[in-house]
Amino acid sequence: MSYRTIESTDAVVLAPPQTDAAVIWLHGLGADGFDFVPIVPELRLRAGLTPRFIFPHAPMRPVTINNGHTMRAWYDIVGISLAAREDEAGIRASEAIVRSLVQAQVEAGVAANRIVIAGFSQGGAIALQSALRYPERLAGVMALSTYLPLRASLASEAAAPNRDVPILICHGRNDGVVPAALGETSRDGLTGAGYAVEWKSYPMQHEVCREEIADIAGWLGKVL
Repeated sequence: MSYRTIESTDAVVLAPPQTDAAVIWLHGLGADGFDFVPIVPELRLRAGLTPRFIFPHAPMRPVTINNGHTMRAWYDIVGISLAAREDEAGIRASEAIVRSLVQAQVEAGVAANRIVIAGFSQGGAIALQSALRYPERLAGVMALSTYLPLRASLASEAAAPNRDVPILICHGRNDGVVPAALGETSRDGLTGAGYAVEWKSYPMQHEVCREEIADIAGWLGKVL
């Protein structure tokens, strides 16, 4: 399937001639929407599955953990640990961005239950934050090399329509940026809360590997 690439100041979109599904895929800290565009042809999705891919650009902001340098970031990061203070205002602002992206797809004719919210690292955290609180049933949420943010508020803010949304969490066992233990803790917290989590781990660092790409393709084939 050939995709038309549409670039704007807000996102990179890979648009098929026609579709009834969409994947909103958020990049990690310091990257931009172009980061995961090359993954799409590598997915080799089954015939007939041609979702629109939306790769938004995060806002530019100073990031504490990177000495205050300004870069694309979905929220500020003080430290990578369960005890580190979280930038709640930034996380919720990015959740609002994702909601607007979902709404734009709905207005374009894609039902919410045909939309996947995905993300890598910091983008994966926003994917989990947004999808589990979204008021309409989504197709699924894909969280790569990441963790669950604002976990203390999830129980009171979880959206009932997405209590059974399919969740794919993938993580590298040798990840030195977002330690695997953070991903495992997030997985355990979600499964303990009754969410349907499919967990995949790989002998890799903070990256994406070929086996993971195959697993992502298979999972997208199921949820879409």
